[in-house]
Amino acid sequence: MGPLLLADDDMPPVLNWHHFGAFQIDFASVLIVGAAVLYAAGVWRVNRAQPDRKWSGKRCLAFAGGLVVTFLAVEGFVGVYDDVLFYDHMVQHLMLIMVAAPLFAMGAPVELLQRACTGTGRVGDLVDRSLGSRLADLVAHPVVDFLLYAVLIPVCHLTSFYNFTLTHEQAHDSEHLLFLVIGYLFWRHVVAVEPSRHPLHPAVRLLYLALAVPVDTFTGLALASSSHELFPAYDALRRPWGPTRLADLHIGGVIMWVCGDSLMLLAMVPVALQWMRQDERDASDHDRQLTADSG
Repeated sequence: MGPLLLADDDMPPVLNWHHFGAFQIDFASVLIVGAAVLYAAGVWRVNRAQPDRKWSGKRCLAFAGGLVVTFLAVEGFVGVYDDVLFYDHMVQHLMLIMVAAPLFAMGAPVELLQRACTGTGRVGDLVDRSLGSRLADLVAHPVVDFLLYAVLIPVCHLTSFYNFTLTHEQAHDSEHLLFLVIGYLFWRHVVAVEPSRHPLHPAVRLLYLALAVPVDTFTGLALASSSHELFPAYDALRRPWGPTRLADLHIGGVIMWVCGDSLMLLAMVPVALQWMRQDERDASDHDRQLTADSG
């Protein structure tokens, strides 16, 4: 695919509330619809084959919510303006990796795949072998997933990779998918819905999130404090409206810093509550054991 240098006729109009209803339909829409169909087919099969263990409606709603957020991020007005405004791209990034990805993790797609393929012969055996392989175990390890997240954020925003995505459409689209996949791998340890070989205690999950906060902070501050435009592709755009290129970069950095950290801190609240409830259950179990032993 050729470079994404927009001609004057291709430049979208000034971004204001009049254009919040703008959207586009491209191959990403096909992938989103395809994911919805496959998930629905998996739910239908599980409910039909295992009527005593029907798939949770809450998981369905979470996965559907992830698809809606993804559509808004890449096909709604945010996606329309992501090539011309850096701060818009940062909003898109947060929507994908901080909102859509945890919703997908709550939808438990891998567990659904495994249950839907149970009893399907070779396909089921292949899925079981793949999910039980050493590679799958490595990819699903919380340390690996944390490192993937910690590398993804600065590489995608502080290196020439981002400029490359601005000039190559396929790379730009792949970046969106990368946010979702690595975001899913990161958040599945936090939401702790799917079975895992490496389950984390809520206290460890809280630490897991706390350690991720500096990643967003460092990246956001580096962008917000830059004294020059970091991405030459923006210099080739003749955008006659909106903030200057440097102001656009700074706004994007502040969004990454403030909004990214805020979303991480917000995610800590339910994890902290789970930790408190688990401590209460453990204390209650301990008291019952002491009572039984003394009796």
